[in-house]
Amino acid sequence: MSICKSLSIACLCALGVFVCANVKGIDSWNTYPGGEGAGHGKSIVLISGDEEYRSEEALSQLAKILSTRHGFDCVVLYAIDKDSGEIAPNEQNNIPGLAALRKADVMVIATRFRNLPDEQMKEIDDYLLSGRPVIGMRTATHAFKLSKESPYSHYSFNYKGDREGWTEGFGRLVLGETWISHHGHHKFESTRGIVAPNAQGHPVLRGIEDGDIWGPTDVYGVRLPLPGDSRPLVLGQVLENMDPESPPVQGIQKNGKKNIAKNDPMMPVAWVKSYSVDGGPQGKAFTTTMGASTDMVSEGVRRMLVNACYWAVGLEAEISAELNVDIVGDFKPTMYGFRKGKTAGITPEDLK
Repeated sequence: MSICKSLSIACLCALGVFVCANVKGIDSWNTYPGGEGAGHGKSIVLISGDEEYRSEEALSQLAKILSTRHGFDCVVLYAIDKDSGEIAPNEQNNIPGLAALRKADVMVIATRFRNLPDEQMKEIDDYLLSGRPVIGMRTATHAFKLSKESPYSHYSFNYKGDREGWTEGFGRLVLGETWISHHGHHKFESTRGIVAPNAQGHPVLRGIEDGDIWGPTDVYGVRLPLPGDSRPLVLGQVLENMDPESPPVQGIQKNGKKNIAKNDPMMPVAWVKSYSVDGGPQGKAFTTTMGASTDMVSEGVRRMLVNACYWAVGLEAEISAELNVDIVGDFKPTMYGFRKGKTAGITPEDLK
């Protein structure tokens, strides 16, 4: 076995997530052992797997920031083509390494319409039954689209069955919303983050002011008010174009088949809430409908996500405007858009 692969095994063992995996399985994810920092000793598992927004790029960079600058142990999982071992955003049935959740302190998820096998869904289900914290990004509101035959079909974004509390699936129950709509004009109107009324004192927003958050992704539609104890933190101001300095959309605009006032009211693009699965312990969730890899260029987006991880593990007192959220390494995110190929043409090693 090569020195590189031996080190990979050692890293996974140190994180407590090596579960009888073979060499090919180890190559299917990336591990980032934490250095010094407030997060030392805490483990974060980041789950990518979407066809459009390059979650594999976004979560790999987020993991590098969390591990290098803040001490968190991070594992990044990817949708993998079983034949080639390459990252396969259109592969909806395989995300190896979910056993890492057994020892995780936080789950960060940015999947879209996944139809995972029972043994992989069980790892996610067990995690949520424990009430540990969840951070959902962008398409995580519609993270799953499982077959009706699956024992986990209630996780599906459009679930309408008789499983109590699970109407509209994981997104609605855990994160607070499922897939609703593109509120902004997709690929034409970008998003500026505005601090929600009465949210200024929340720990996730320390060091963040109006306009610090920006992304070329459009605002998602949500239903207002958000359910339960959901607390909006950031509102998404729809901008006229893809320039971060562009003015907000004014008046009534065409949105699909409807004419709506896109900024009156503004849609929440980040919020917190509590959740409980099937009567289990109560956990806390942070959701943002931002989070494409291109959004990670914004310091404000990175700061919000890093702060959210601190908040999730109970390190609120350590959050300050001085937390270092600088990019680690060379980061050139790919513009979002659906991909037609079987794979992305890269392996986890290429992102490490």
